[in-house]
Amino acid sequence: MSKYDDIINLKRPESRHIPMSITNRAAQFAPFSALTGYDEAIRETSRITSEKHELSDGKIEIINNRLNEIKNKGIKRVKITYFVKDKFKSGGEYITEEVEIKKIDSYNEKLVCLKLNISFDDILEIDLI
Repeated sequence: MSKYDDIINLKRPESRHIPMSITNRAAQFAPFSALTGYDEAIRETSRITSEKHELSDGKIEIINNRLNEIKNKGIKRVKITYFVKDKFKSGGEYITEEVEIKKIDSYNEKLVCLKLNISFDDILEIDLI
């Protein structure tokens, strides 16, 4: 007779705890980032911005003529390319989108649209739709 004969045929004890889900268990072994925010800082540094183009007098005249045409004919929708300054870095990006014009504010030199105001200086191109 061995010293374990009294327990050898007993059922395995069951835990009273609820088993952890596989997702939560896997989260325990997820990679650890010792430098909080480091990945975001690297991504922000590597993000490329472009510089604002200096427009020629001819291009400025074309834009002014388009703005006058929009104002005189009461055109409400245009496709416009304009510069948006970056909030964190020098430079920015050019965005092209269709906008609905509410009015042309000649005094403040802004194109007032439904969702945004665009400075005349930031406009690169206006196409009538």
